Amino acid sequence: MAKMEVKTSLLDDMIGVGDMVLLEPLNEDSFINNLKKRFDHNEVYTYIGSVVISINPYRSLPIYTPEKVEEYRNRNFYELSPHIFALSDEAYRSLRDQDKDQCILITGESGAGKTEASKLVMSYVAAVCGKGAEVNQVKEQLLQSNPVLEAFGNAKTVRNDNSSRFGKYMDIEFDFKGDPLGGVISNYLLEKSRVVKQPRGERNFHIFYQILSGASEEFLCKLKLERDFSRYNYLGLDSAKVNGVDDASNFRTVRNAMQIVGFMDHETQSVFEVVAAVLKLGNIEFKPESRANGLDESKIKDKNELKEICELTGIDQSVLERAFSFRTVEAKQEKVSTTLNVAQAYYARDALAKNLYSRLFSWLVTRINESIKAQTKVRKKVMGVLDIYGFEIFENADNSFEQFIINYCNEKLQQIFIELTLKEEQEEYIREGIEWTNIEYFNNAIICDLIENNQTGILAMLDEECLRPGTVTDDTFLEKLNQVCATHQHFESRMSKCSRFLNDTSLPHSCFRIQHYAGKVMYQVEGFVDKNNDLLYRDLSQAMWKANHSLIKALFPEGNPAKINLKRPPTAGSQFKASVATLMKNLQTKNPNYIRCIKPNDKKAAHIFNDALVCHQIRYLGLLENVRVRRAGYAFRQAYEPCLERYKMLCKQTWPHWRGPARAGVEVLFDELGIPEEEFSFGRSKIFIRNPRTLFKLEDLRKQRLEDLATLIEKIYRGWKCRTRFLLMKKSQVVIASWARRYAQQKRYQKIKSSAIIVQSYIRGWKARKLLRELKHLKRCNEAVTIIAAYWHGTQVRREYRKFFRANAGRKIYEFTLQRLMQKYFLEMKKKMPSLSPIDKNWPARPYLFLDSTHKELKRIFHLWRCKKYRDQFTDQQKLIYEEKLEASELFKDKKALYPASVGQPFQGAYLEISENPKYKKLKDAVDEKIIIAEVVNKINRANGKATSRIFLLTKNNVLLADQKNGTIKSEVPLGDVTKVSMSSQNDGFFAVHLKEGSEAATKGDFLLSSDHLIEMATKLYRTTLSQTKQKLNIEISDEFLVQFKQDKVCVKFIQGSQKNGNIPTCKRKNNRLLEVAVP
Repeated sequence: MAKMEVKTSLLDDMIGVGDMVLLEPLNEDSFINNLKKRFDHNEVYTYIGSVVISINPYRSLPIYTPEKVEEYRNRNFYELSPHIFALSDEAYRSLRDQDKDQCILITGESGAGKTEASKLVMSYVAAVCGKGAEVNQVKEQLLQSNPVLEAFGNAKTVRNDNSSRFGKYMDIEFDFKGDPLGGVISNYLLEKSRVVKQPRGERNFHIFYQILSGASEEFLCKLKLERDFSRYNYLGLDSAKVNGVDDASNFRTVRNAMQIVGFMDHETQSVFEVVAAVLKLGNIEFKPESRANGLDESKIKDKNELKEICELTGIDQSVLERAFSFRTVEAKQEKVSTTLNVAQAYYARDALAKNLYSRLFSWLVTRINESIKAQTKVRKKVMGVLDIYGFEIFENADNSFEQFIINYCNEKLQQIFIELTLKEEQEEYIREGIEWTNIEYFNNAIICDLIENNQTGILAMLDEECLRPGTVTDDTFLEKLNQVCATHQHFESRMSKCSRFLNDTSLPHSCFRIQHYAGKVMYQVEGFVDKNNDLLYRDLSQAMWKANHSLIKALFPEGNPAKINLKRPPTAGSQFKASVATLMKNLQTKNPNYIRCIKPNDKKAAHIFNDALVCHQIRYLGLLENVRVRRAGYAFRQAYEPCLERYKMLCKQTWPHWRGPARAGVEVLFDELGIPEEEFSFGRSKIFIRNPRTLFKLEDLRKQRLEDLATLIEKIYRGWKCRTRFLLMKKSQVVIASWARRYAQQKRYQKIKSSAIIVQSYIRGWKARKLLRELKHLKRCNEAVTIIAAYWHGTQVRREYRKFFRANAGRKIYEFTLQRLMQKYFLEMKKKMPSLSPIDKNWPARPYLFLDSTHKELKRIFHLWRCKKYRDQFTDQQKLIYEEKLEASELFKDKKALYPASVGQPFQGAYLEISENPKYKKLKDAVDEKIIIAEVVNKINRANGKATSRIFLLTKNNVLLADQKNGTIKSEVPLGDVTKVSMSSQNDGFFAVHLKEGSEAATKGDFLLSSDHLIEMATKLYRTTLSQTKQKLNIEISDEFLVQFKQDKVCVKFIQGSQKNGNIPTCKRKNNRLLEVAVP
């Protein structure tokens, strides 16, 4: 529905009939056709009064979005289209606002969508209730309990890929504001027989496949499991993989959900160890063996599986092996131990597996309850959600004890459904002051009594047969039923004394049939006694109790020898009967809300509606019976205000506004329409309509009236539209006419104005030309006078000064000629000026000999000027670099052969990243001053001439030598103690640093070093020493110089020679007084 569309009633835009109570005619065919019509239009929800029928669409529909939640929030139940959110909202608001405890009963057969319906209810309630960190945590725990229970309690069946194999009832507890506080979960009748055997095409419980698919190899190794499904006898292989189901991803979801719910890591580990033990129990196989006394006993074929199970569970291997081979029976003070044959051993193995898994599931429910229970003890409001198996009828007499118990539960639910529905109807009639008439309906209490009667009921007979001494079989149980229940009208058996069934070939001899409210069901009696006994040998219970595994020990408290109870444990039937009684008592204290789930086909496919299958479900759900009960009195009821609002257009007195009370308006309306009085009744707050035909008549009249009103509105609208258009055209015509007249006047004015301007321009032109002629004449007269005067004055001056000009004519001509030559020279120099590059030596040729000195001086001035322009472009850093280069040139040019190679190399100074390298952290911390140069040099050993790598550091005040490996300072010399630097004139990097005699640094003598950046180091050392000491450092360049080594003076001599090391100079000590450096 679009956002702007407002829907005010269930009857608006109705596809089929939204509420089956209004269906006309009411029969099975019309009921099914209405469901099918709505299903084909994606309307999967339909009402029966306040009951919701839900059809599984087997696909995702866009009707569960947050927008839909907001649409149904705080809305009347019948205000919008049928939806599960409407029922959820009605239940939640009744709980929150009226303090009425609620229960939502969800029933239907496997695959009908019960589990999804319960999730939708819980998600809706979670979405509309309060917010907050604590509230959100409670909601998250309640929602995350579902994946855990589904993994351990759901399985893939032929009807459903995620079928719940247990009944679940959850009480969600709320505070007075309607915020969730916690919850309590009850489980009913887990189908534990599925652990050891699954029908063809079905799977075991999900958790087994999830562990093997999603657990890591390390985790599987801890559980002593392998990933291959075929390794385990308890897993059916024909449907191990399910299309569209990702077991590995689901396993991660389950582990995450267990963590959110509150399971500790060791608890999760223990749970999976028990699951692994159950899985491996199925691989234990037995072989027969004869004893000396002739009795048969069983032995385990391969004890490796038994060993791994014992390692997982902490059970002594011999104890568990004996429990599989012997059975101890205790009676008073006597104990009798008997051997188990192969069949009994397999029975014991399967019984242990079933009990272990069933008790683990019950422990999980209890553990989840501990986590999600309400922490406060304030008064709570409760909403119960019951998701329980629906009525089950299998063909070919495949119905057994499990189906019998399930159908008994559904009989009880049907009974309470009818009772509560009638009670709700009666209470509403009394509340509204409507006379209550008794409603005829089928009461299934007689069927419930047939099953649960304490003396003659089928469950009582089954318990009595299980407890009596002597030989007890399924056949003896059937005989007892034939004796006690033969005359019951809802019980049928081929073996009964009732002659009407003796020739019924459709009823086998080993079966009995019960006429349930949903139809006849034939039960195969085989297995009833064993399944009801649910017997686990005491030896196995005691073996489990002896386990070192804390969880397994807790699951079998009856195995404690100190608490041996010789009483027979309660049977499965009696336990379930007690659980159902408790459930019914709980439900009767709450306001019921019903969701009836139907599956449209057996193929689990979308868009397929199987009429026969739906018809079968309609019958056993008793939906037609429900409609008849609801329609037995009044089929439709509605509050006066919405009724008047919906139908007020049918009466002139109530249309368009009724000023009085709503009830009076409805009375006037119904009186005007002439509806017979027997068709309706007035309650205190509602109008009650007996027959749906009356309601449909009102709807037809309303539809016709709406069409008439639409026609009237359309007529008025068209008249308004035409009038509006005419007025607009009239207004437009006036505007256009005024603009046209304005335009014509503007054009006329422009034409007159243009003419006036032309006339004016001609007159002004004539006047201007006349004035111009006069001015020109006057100007010519003035110019003539001026010229005559000038010529006259010239003549006079020339006469006066003629003698003077003749005496100085030569000098004037010379000066003028010289001036013209100089002018020509400078203009030509301007055109021939060289580039501004300081290294450009081009200069124009001298044109005249007398300009030679001037030409040279101009060249010098120009060169100085362009050098200055070039220097002005330098930054401070560049000036410093060029100053250093200039200093190096003055010191080494034409003196040191190594100098030309250094000209093109920039002086970097810091060749080592002292601050960046963590190896030199110690060195960096020791030097506080700014480092001018940092370079690796070779220090020449005084004894043998060999080189050792050192770090050479130059700061503002000191020269330092440090170890290259660890940065330890070896020598530190103040600049004031450096007296001279000596080096050769050849192409080598050797140099000597001479120290002041008597200084502390000169104790060991001068330094003889070798560097790849000699020119830069000597230059920077020279400049730094000059800057700090104000004295020039002596740079000696000679191929032979003396170096002070301790007390001796050694001559360092540089010679030419070919070297073995290529172009690398070598140093060799000749004697105590001579050190030769061979330079290539």
